[in-house]
Amino acid sequence: MSGAALGLEIVFVFFLALFLLHRYGDFKKQHRLVIIATLLAWYLCFLIVFILPLDVSTTIYNRCKLAVNSSPAESNGSYVTLAPSKQKCFKPWSYIPDGIMPIFWRVVYWTSQFLTWILLPFMQSYARSGGFSITGKIKTALIENAIYYGTYLLIFGAFLIYVAVNPNFNLQWNQLQTIGIAAANTWGLFLLVLLLGYGLVEIPRSHWNGAKRGYLLMKTYFKAAKLMTEKADAEENLEDIMEEVRKVSESIKYNHPLRKCVDTILKKCPTEYQERMGRNMDDYEDFDERQNSYPSEKSLAKLHKQVIYSVQRHRRTQVQWQILLEQAFYLEDVAKNESSATRQFVHTFHSQEPENKIIQYFYTPTVEWYWECLLRPWFYRVLAVVLATFSVIVVWSECTFFSTEPVLSLFAVFIQLAEKTYNYIYIEMACFLTIFFLSICVYSTVFRIRVFNYYYLASHHQTDAYSLLFSGMLFCRLTPPLCLNFLGLTHMDATISHKNTQPTAYTSIMGSMRVLSFIADGFYIYYPMLVVILCIATYFSLGTRCLNLLGFQQFMGDSEMTSDLIDEGKELIRRGK
Repeated sequence: MSGAALGLEIVFVFFLALFLLHRYGDFKKQHRLVIIATLLAWYLCFLIVFILPLDVSTTIYNRCKLAVNSSPAESNGSYVTLAPSKQKCFKPWSYIPDGIMPIFWRVVYWTSQFLTWILLPFMQSYARSGGFSITGKIKTALIENAIYYGTYLLIFGAFLIYVAVNPNFNLQWNQLQTIGIAAANTWGLFLLVLLLGYGLVEIPRSHWNGAKRGYLLMKTYFKAAKLMTEKADAEENLEDIMEEVRKVSESIKYNHPLRKCVDTILKKCPTEYQERMGRNMDDYEDFDERQNSYPSEKSLAKLHKQVIYSVQRHRRTQVQWQILLEQAFYLEDVAKNESSATRQFVHTFHSQEPENKIIQYFYTPTVEWYWECLLRPWFYRVLAVVLATFSVIVVWSECTFFSTEPVLSLFAVFIQLAEKTYNYIYIEMACFLTIFFLSICVYSTVFRIRVFNYYYLASHHQTDAYSLLFSGMLFCRLTPPLCLNFLGLTHMDATISHKNTQPTAYTSIMGSMRVLSFIADGFYIYYPMLVVILCIATYFSLGTRCLNLLGFQQFMGDSEMTSDLIDEGKELIRRGK
């Protein structure tokens, strides 16, 4: 089984990342390079999360071997000899041979850093560019990223000059590498705590509210009112852009040098608009340079960019509206069927897609009634309590993981108890559940947040290329500090445990953070405590209330504006029937 677990997880994580990307991206319409770059970024980040527990169990086994095979006199101070177990060190089923993990982590880490700091920002600008050729898009992307890259080069250059002229510093290449890693992890940890504080509260609360049928239905009505406003705005914006395209198409005739650019723009327009513009064109009329002032290629590129954005937004709101209608109809059906005497679920509208015969055989109307009207609310309540318990343990451990005598972090206590008996299955399961829960809290927040219309991950293949690439950047920047934070919570990081024991392979490629003691002994330890304040702010919905005061309507039960939007959404759903 040596290395088999690693191979299985590599394959499994690849299909998991592919499944999620298929849900949010559109393989048919989006550029292949965008799909490949996003898939690689998501895949590497998920891979780190799934492989790290194997690294922990392998490290514990290696420590056991070192303790059994060496004596205090033979240790030479390299490692502290642990108390040998009375029984032999049993090799874990998922043991990874020496030398594989350091190479694996080095390749995964530096590839993800190359993606997040160099390739993905460039591809974002490339994807949003309205250029008509590959060269034009590359030129636009380089210009947009010149300030971005120049700022980092300026800071790095100033630091190198300072180190060169200061005689007190004698940094080697590996120390400079560690400083670069520490800088990237510090930026990621800053954002990580913000997202983690939100997810630790919002995930259990959303599952608890998921058991309230009336709550879900009211929130769906609220979403319907907001989405209808956005949908109307998207339609109006598309009409304005199409009118501008029509004018450009009529002014630039078939033998104009820029006609190819106009044809490219027309191909991006919806089919009905293409047919409408085609009927109004006179292809046999020559252009006259002295007759009119024609738009430049730069202005056409800007129009091309606006067309891509408006068409994508219009299509997304149309699909989301249909999905929201189906969701509202189903929630209304659940509310009606709760008082059914026959205990059989009756749908107002049946799904247009043919159902799987196997599912239809087992998931009968009676089974559906018991699940939707009776069991599902209790299942969500129990799940919410379990998730809330995990959140409390995480918050407690984040505030106490710096304490090594006594050990207060509950995750460190669990791992150390299992380490004494070398129960590798328990160690790997405990590590996996811990880091998986932390990842869910952070990653789900990345999927939920929306920055106006610039960044928005929409399911059902409605996410644009810019948002997909931006999510890949966020994942690559958040995952390394997330893993270091997990190793700190479990005291597997020597920087936290202050023990000179054999480090994990993941920690070893990060280098010794003692080069920057103010970060290792200060920021990394005390900054995560802010998660308490963020959890309290999220629990009392302070962010939601602030956005509501600024005019961004949010769902709040005690708000008059929310009540008005709920009534409006209810009427829209009634019309939709």
